[in-house]
Amino acid sequence: MMLSCKTGAFNAVLGELKKMNLSKEDVFLLFGPVDILVQFRGLKDLDEFINKWFNPVRKITPQEPLIERTDTLIVILEGKLFTEEPSAFLFLNTQPRNLEQVQQELQNIPKVLSADTVFGPYDLICAVKAGDKEDLKQLVSQIQKEVPQIQGTVTAIVASF
Repeated sequence: MMLSCKTGAFNAVLGELKKMNLSKEDVFLLFGPVDILVQFRGLKDLDEFINKWFNPVRKITPQEPLIERTDTLIVILEGKLFTEEPSAFLFLNTQPRNLEQVQQELQNIPKVLSADTVFGPYDLICAVKAGDKEDLKQLVSQIQKEVPQIQGTVTAIVASF
């Protein structure tokens, strides 16, 4: 789930997410198109997600709304699980017929920690590890060169909190 917070509200939203007993390893503060990315592991079905997570998250509104928008990405085909903390997430678009091929090619690139195909505004979400901004820039260029089926890339850098 991707959350876009009202200006200056991300700390309050992070505090509310902590109260929901989400693991710090599953909540990412981002610099990019969204403010917070939350991954939910081990869900049995969509009803569990809606009742246990989506409805409570969308109601994070003590006095006034703190979240302006949510986008939900539902994993179709999960890539390898990442154990290292990612430096960034790449949100990628491709033609539907290329999803599995792009996912496989991404997972063959050493600095790609994980690549999942998803339903939502993007086709794939990719966790990557880079040493610094220049390394990330080179990695994104490498990905775009080695995986020509990618039609668009949006990068969100992970911030520590």
